[in-house]
Formats: sequence, structure tokens, C-alpha cells
Amino acid sequence: MKNRTKIRRALAGAVLCLCAAAMLLFYPAFEEAGQEATEDLYEGPQYLSDMLSPLLQGNYVLYNEIAKNMDESQLREEMDTSDFRRLEKYMDYCLCDDGGEALLESGAGAAEKLDASGSAGYAIRVRFSFDSEGGLGNVQVASSYLDKDVQYEIEESLLSGQESLEREWQMQERWPMSLPSDVTAVYGMTMDNVKSCLSAAMAADAYGGAYLYARWIMDSSAFIWVMLFLTVLAVGAGILYRTLEREKEEVIFRAPPELVAGAAILLASAMIWPAIMIWKTCTGRLLAASASSDADRALNFGVNFLVWFLLFAILFWIGGCLRDFLRSPGACLRERSLLVRGARWIFDSDRGVADTMRQRARGAGHKVKEAVKSQYDALLHLDFRDRTNRLILKVVLLNFIAILLISFLWYYDVWALVIYSAVLFLFLRRYLNRVQKQYGQILKTTSTLAEGRLDVPIEGDAGIFTPVQEELVKIQDGFRKAVEREVKSERMKTDLVTNVSHDLKTPLTAIITYVDLLKHEEDEEKKREYIGILERKSQRLRVLIEDLFEISRATSKNVTLHLMDLDIIGLLKQVELEYDRDIKEADLDIRWSLPGEKVILRLDSQKAYRVFENLIVNITKYALPHTRVFIDVEETEKEAVVRMKNVSAAELTFDTEEITDRFVRGDASRNTEGSGLGLAIARSFTELMGGTLHVSTEADLFRVEIRFHRA
Repeated sequence: MKNRTKIRRALAGAVLCLCAAAMLLFYPAFEEAGQEATEDLYEGPQYLSDMLSPLLQGNYVLYNEIAKNMDESQLREEMDTSDFRRLEKYMDYCLCDDGGEALLESGAGAAEKLDASGSAGYAIRVRFSFDSEGGLGNVQVASSYLDKDVQYEIEESLLSGQESLEREWQMQERWPMSLPSDVTAVYGMTMDNVKSCLSAAMAADAYGGAYLYARWIMDSSAFIWVMLFLTVLAVGAGILYRTLEREKEEVIFRAPPELVAGAAILLASAMIWPAIMIWKTCTGRLLAASASSDADRALNFGVNFLVWFLLFAILFWIGGCLRDFLRSPGACLRERSLLVRGARWIFDSDRGVADTMRQRARGAGHKVKEAVKSQYDALLHLDFRDRTNRLILKVVLLNFIAILLISFLWYYDVWALVIYSAVLFLFLRRYLNRVQKQYGQILKTTSTLAEGRLDVPIEGDAGIFTPVQEELVKIQDGFRKAVEREVKSERMKTDLVTNVSHDLKTPLTAIITYVDLLKHEEDEEKKREYIGILERKSQRLRVLIEDLFEISRATSKNVTLHLMDLDIIGLLKQVELEYDRDIKEADLDIRWSLPGEKVILRLDSQKAYRVFENLIVNITKYALPHTRVFIDVEETEKEAVVRMKNVSAAELTFDTEEITDRFVRGDASRNTEGSGLGLAIARSFTELMGGTLHVSTEADLFRVEIRFHRA
């Protein structure tokens, strides 16, 4: 039994694949049918009117080129000139004064060629005449191949477009540019230019190009016969599939007849979209794919095949559901029809019809009231960040149902419309009053922020402006943090200048002093002593300057890394050996906790050495003598962690977030040693190598944790 079901399903899938593949095989025939219909395009008033409509903007653009009141960028700000600029290259034009003198021409002799007596070479010539007040007095369309009726329709369309343009500007209560007065604008297009312009527009899917081609494809005999045959095949396969059914019928085929009929109607009305897909596929526009790429062609094929497979699968399902209706219409309607089941639910046989109706009417009224309240609340708290299509559809459907019911009232429809309009007015007034109140609340909040009062809480029900309120809370928090960062930055700048001046001045002053002493000293032993001091001070000055350069380059990310496989345990041991004398002088006992094997990471050896060096030097300077220092290395699959812990000689009162900033010392009283750059350089180099450096304290315990992530 199971094998038989699998075979039936496999055969059904094969039939659907066959139908989808058959549609793809007929694509060349559909494309040819669409191309044959394009000849009617050049005589259609709708498409010619759409093509010529940018001339309305062109009149103002050309006149302002003469008046020179605006440059091209200002024109683009006031008016969309892109359509006219695209159309401009397909035509000759001129702008003449009321005396016939050419003020502006597209080329030499254009005005003479466009004159009424010499315009025989143009397939279309359009003439706009403006009066002294800037109003469009007349539009004349002349053509060597269009009928008079078509010319008249184009004239009416252009006049209507001019009226719409003027109404739009009147609503703005200002004219965006100088109005053409006492001038005549004439435009002419040859037949070749008309065809080129329309072809380019259709190729760019302008003027409803995709819809037009899809209509031509759907009206072609090839598409009609192929689609009819494959529809019958898919529906018949669905009926046959159910006929061969032996076991319990599948739930998917027990759909209500209303749902099946709705799916069939929806599918028939939506056939324009598969036709558009055919056109976009044939012209290489589907998914912005390139027809020259095998991968793109395969992707096009897959998308088309999937769409047709799903379409024929729906037809197959309709056929499967239709089988029961054809076999026993009455039983199918009684058992599955939503309308029949609803009627049976209303007329319950256990109670009287009147009691049943009253009880269920009360229940329905309560549900309607709750639904209206819920939808009203949804309107008040509409979140424009989400897709609003569903809510808009609900409102439109409710309005449609109300108007539809009113239309059934015949002579009383006017009174019903008055009542409906009054109810709608009261509803909208109440709704907009709530929205205005919520808007005022948001406006008050923005005013508070504008005054710089960042500590005032933002609260209250903002309704549809709740997302804005949430963003204002974030902005308030962001401003507060920005102010804190700016204050901190200003303080750091002041500290930077102070510390740099002090740290550079101290060794420099010593050098100047000992140079002066050296000039007047005759004792050779003291001279050697002074020279030694000068050497130490100059070395300190050199180290400080190098540190300044290092932190500057690290902060600006202007550092070249030379990554290599590096054993960080060996590197730590090397740093310890290098500073063994300083560690012993500080009387520190280093305790190690290391893994049994090497810990290999991809790091820059010099930068990693400098990181560990600065941390060890920091410990030797600030750790409490006669204490232990703990250095732990831990390795995981994703990272390696180095932890250093020591007891501080001085009380730890600094901010751990600031200790790794430039010129910040752990012990502010020690101004003679250290530049305050050690931890800052260590953190910058660690971050450059993809790691993190974190400082924490607990009482007098100072901890540093470095994490290097594995590549």
C-alpha cells in the first residue's frame, strides 16, 4: 500500500515537472509573439503621451537656461529634470520670443527646421505657446503618421499634465522657478528617434513596459493554447490521482469549495505575473541576471521552473478537490461548504431559531465590539517599523464593506452615506485628537532635549510615536554618554599637554644643567660622572620620544604587522630573563602556571614582546617588594589567555577604565619614573593583533588579562 502511494506521488510530481518544462520550451514562441505586437506601440496615444510628458518640465528648464536664474543643480532640487534630459537627446527644440526670434536652439538651424513650413521631416512636432503671465495658452501636436484623433488625445493629455503641474506648485504657495512668458517652445522628433526613444523606454521598463509585453504574450495564440492544454493536463492529473486513491484520503484535498473556487479565481486573475516573468526572462532582466553567464542562465531556469511547478501544483490540487465535487456535489457541499456549515450552525435544532439567533447575535456583537476596540488600539499604537500592509488592508476592506452595504439601500443610500460620513468624522476626530496629544508629548520631549536637559525622564504613552519615543530615549542616553566622553576627552587633552611637557622637560632640564656644569668642570673624574648622567638622561628622553611615536602610530592604526607563528610561553620567559635583574632588585617572586606544551599563536613578535615587556616593567616599578607575582597562561580551542597578578605598593585609587589611557600612572605621586604610556602601548598593540587587554583591581591586587583569539 505504501509503495503504491509513493508511485502515485512520484507520477504526480513527474507530470508537474513535465508541465513546467513544457512551458519553458515554449518561451521562444512567446517572445516572438510579444515582439510582433510592438509595431502597434508607435501609434498608441497612451505611450506617446507618456513619452512626451517630460516636455512640460522641459519648457521651464529651457526658459530658466535663458533667464539664468538657476544652475542645473538648483533646477534638480526644485524639479525632477532627469526625464527631460533623457528625452532631450532624441529631439530638436527651440525657444522663440513672440516675434519669432530664436532665444535658444538645440543646434544650429533648429528653429528654421522646426518652423511649420519646414517641419515635414519630423514624425511628431509639439508646439507650446505661453502668454505674458506665464500661462500655457495653447498646445499643438502635428504628426506625419498619426491620425487626427490621436494627435488630439496627445494634446489633451499634455494640457491635463500642465494643469496638474500648476496645481502642485499652487499647493506649495510658490513657483519654484521663473515662468516662461511671451515665448513659444517647439520640439520635433523624427520617426527613427520616436522608435529609438520608445524602444529605450520599453527596455528600461518605463511606461508600463513589462505589463504591456506581458499582455501581448497572454493574448498570443501560442500562450493561450499551451496554457489551456497544460491546465487541462494538471487538473486531469489531480482528478486521476484522487480516483486511484485506495487508502484514507489526504487532508489537503478536503478543502472547502469556496477556498478552491477562490484559489482558481485568484490564479486566473494573477496570470499577468507569470507572463511578466516570461518577458523578464527572455530579455535577461529576471533577478538582474546576465544572459551571457551560464550560472545566471541556470538560476533563471531554476526560478522559472519553480514558479511554473508551483502554479501547476495549485491546478493539480484544484483538480484533486474537484474530483469529490464531480462525484457527489450535494455531499461535498453539505460536508465541506463554509456557507452551508454556517447556516447549519445558526439554525441549531436543539433550541428555537429566535433564541439561537438572539444569543449568538449578542455573542457576535460582543466580539465585534472587542474587535473594533482592538483595531482602534492598534491604530493608536501603530508601529511604522513593521509592515503595515495587513492593517491597511483591514481598513480598506472595512470601508469597502460599508460602502458596499450602503449601495444596496437604493433610495436611502444618500442618507446612509450621510450617517456613515458623520460616524467616520467623529471617529477620525477622536483618533486625530489622540494622535495630536501624543505628538505634543513627543514635541515637548524634543524641546527638552534641544534645551540640553538630558536628565529629564522620557515617559508616557506615545501611541503611534512609541518607536520615536524609544529612539529619543536612545538619543538622550547617547547625548549623555557623548557629553561624558567629551568632558573626559577634554580632561585627557589637558593631562596630555601637562604630562608631555613635564616628562620632556625633566630630562631636558637635567641635560642642560649638566652640560653647563661640564663646561666649567676641570676634574676629569667628575666630567666622566657628568657624561654618564647625560647619557642616562638622553637615553630616557629617547625612550620617551619613541614611546610617544609608538602610541601615536598604534592609536592611528598606522602600524605594519609581521605575523608569524609564535610561542608566547617562550616569549614570556625571554622577557623574564631580560628583566631578571630588575625583578631581583624589586625583590619579587614570580610564580608560573603554564600548560605542558607550547602555546602557538599567530602574532607579531616585536609587538608581542613589547606588550609583555611593558607589563613586566610595570610590575617591577609598582609591585610591593617581598611579594609574589603570578603569571598564568591558559589555552583553549578558540583563544589563549595570559593573566598577571601582583600586589601594588601604593593604594589603587585609579579608574581601571582610564589606567590604559595615555599618560596615566598607577601611582600619581611618582613623577620621576615612567612615562604613563606603558599600559596604553600594551593595550594598543594587543588590539592591533586582534586581542583584548583588560585591567581590574581588588583592594591592592592588580590584575591584567590578555586574550589572543586564534585565527
